[in-house]
Amino acid sequence: MLEGRVKWFNENKGYGFISVKGQSKDVFAHINDVHDSGYDKLYKSDIVEFELVEDRIGRTQAVNITAYEPVKSN
Repeated sequence: MLEGRVKWFNENKGYGFISVKGQSKDVFAHINDVHDSGYDKLYKSDIVEFELVEDRIGRTQAVNITAYEPVKSN
């Protein structure tokens, strides 16, 4: 599992990006990939754990995202 911080999240569209600790490139995150947290959105600056996979066209995205207590500083 990797750790990162939510860079931004559009709750209306259900997606955003996570800054990955130790990496320069942000990764795509979709609300459907938030795992067992009961969250219906993520908040800017939330700390999350996740796995990385490639989508069907080769882009990297976060899956099995687990959010810790949300910062709620949107």
